[in-house]
Amino acid sequence: MAARLTSEIWVAAYLTRCRLADIPAFVVARGDHTAGAVMVKLNTLDGKACCYHRSFDIISGERQWVVHVEGDEADVDISVKKQRSFDRDLWVIEVEDKQGRHLLDEPGLE
Repeated sequence: MAARLTSEIWVAAYLTRCRLADIPAFVVARGDHTAGAVMVKLNTLDGKACCYHRSFDIISGERQWVVHVEGDEADVDISVKKQRSFDRDLWVIEVEDKQGRHLLDEPGLE
């Protein structure tokens, strides 16, 4: 079993990876430093957005990023705000990329 990173360390590593790929990314909401869940909102700068959260696949035992909500950016923001209202430990990261890059499919970010 692989060691689990704290949320704060994972977020810092993710932001660094985005910066190295010249993809603007920033923390919108800070959650619990140790075990807070993380949501990544991808803003494609055309009025649309997609928000991802990490899910656990019971069958394979793997963690994977899945779409939480997508559509008009305003609707995605409302959904994220609602989620944050009942999970104050939640981290929210916003990525801005016209090409739709979020890097969540890269090795090490599961």
